[in-house]
Amino acid sequence: MTGSSLSHQFGGHPHASGNRQPRVAIMDVGLGMLATAAAVRRLRPDADLVLATDPDGMPWGVRSPEDLRGRALMVAESAFAYEPDLLIVACNTATLHALPAIKEYLEPRTRVVGTLPPVEAAAAAGGPLAVWGTATGIGSPQLRDLIEQFAAGLSVTQVACHGLSDAIERADSAALADAIATAVERTPVDVQAVALACTHYELVAPQIHAALQAAGRSAPVLHGSAAQLADQALVLLGLQPDPGVPTTGSLTVLRSGRTESLPQAAGAYLEGRVLQSFPAVDTGVA
Repeated sequence: MTGSSLSHQFGGHPHASGNRQPRVAIMDVGLGMLATAAAVRRLRPDADLVLATDPDGMPWGVRSPEDLRGRALMVAESAFAYEPDLLIVACNTATLHALPAIKEYLEPRTRVVGTLPPVEAAAAAGGPLAVWGTATGIGSPQLRDLIEQFAAGLSVTQVACHGLSDAIERADSAALADAIATAVERTPVDVQAVALACTHYELVAPQIHAALQAAGRSAPVLHGSAAQLADQALVLLGLQPDPGVPTTGSLTVLRSGRTESLPQAAGAYLEGRVLQSFPAVDTGVA
């Protein structure tokens, strides 16, 4: 287990119930789960994916902890109806405020993996680093604990990226460029690594990297959570990465409990296009 993710393994059914393919549910308030979903899809094209979001409750970050837990539990319940072998909470905010409640609800019927800012990975090189996050996440006790645990003694700058996740959700290129530029201005020129403490940000990692480099600095290494979460999911399911297996995995998209397709904005990102190449279906409740 690394600093970028935490997990809880329940006793429950094995990775494939009967003879069916492994089924992984991934939840977030919006498009932030695309990076993790695409990473799982690339490693196991035969895995059924259930993507559960909450456009009706967006954004989660401005809600009270109690309200956020209620919304997150609703999304988890909608995903659990499809009997996934694993549920990934691919949202830093939901992990910080709702993961214990989600685990309590699902225990012991399935496994749950939550997401935390990848501070440990960003701090590994030992140099100055920055943490880019939402206004809710930056300055939170949980983030402070991670910094104290994995980056004690290092120069750490916390950058609240106002409007960035909203711009990503809307695929608003002008707002996206403005939000990234503002965050770059708040990032010291000597940082060697940036921990992306919001799963949405991984969708625009190339733009972030380019903006940092254009600011007259050696672009720092960006660290996200998607790849580690996908690897951890396979370990918990007892599966090996096998990108060459037939692409037989289905895709189910749930938006505030409704079975729909991925929103059009998903196609603005490579990860969304990877997933859109698989037709969305309703796998049915087993």
